[in-house]
Amino acid sequence: MDTSGDLIAGATRGGKMDQESTEWLIALKATGPERDAALDRLHEQLLRVALQEVRRRSDRTPIAGPELDDIAHQAGADAMLAILAKLDTFRGESRFTTWIYKFVILEVASKIGRHYWRNPPVSLQDEDWDRLPDRFGLDPGLQVEMTELVGAVRHAVTETLTDYQRRLFVAVVVNGVPLDALVAQLGVNRNAIYKALFDTRRKIRAFLAANGYLPNDTTAGKS
Repeated sequence: MDTSGDLIAGATRGGKMDQESTEWLIALKATGPERDAALDRLHEQLLRVALQEVRRRSDRTPIAGPELDDIAHQAGADAMLAILAKLDTFRGESRFTTWIYKFVILEVASKIGRHYWRNPPVSLQDEDWDRLPDRFGLDPGLQVEMTELVGAVRHAVTETLTDYQRRLFVAVVVNGVPLDALVAQLGVNRNAIYKALFDTRRKIRAFLAANGYLPNDTTAGKS
């Protein structure tokens, strides 16, 4: 029985859904060759976005080459399963393509995040440390000498942070691992990670202030 007319009527009622999104829903809820073609098209789009996303992140992760492409293929496949499972929840608040891209980007972030936690870097390279002062938003006028400041931050990370805080710092500040990936991997909520990062930042700034790299008032609590 062809229910395309009912689907279009329901999906577009009140003008809440664009025509392209409606057509996607009809095709994915169809049967036979029409649905198979829609699934192939969906997978192709998800894979394309996943490949773009992993390459965009490639300069912030130790993963490279075939392994990075493999993450993209896994992310595309898993995103597709999640989308099909939640297809009935799509209400057209955004375009269908926008909605599905969120799934694949989250999958990429999660998989790269899990890879990081399985294979944390032993230490940061010198060129990684050179990026750190800007991450704290330090006024260039406060940077007595870049090399000294970088050395002080490096010492603070090594000596003042807990192992958990150190790993969060490297993941978020240096490697750019998204918070969503950490939330999924650690099984905690965003607020817990925010608090840990806030405490980490406070410890580092306090160390810098105590050693004359920052004025003492920069260590005041900031939310």
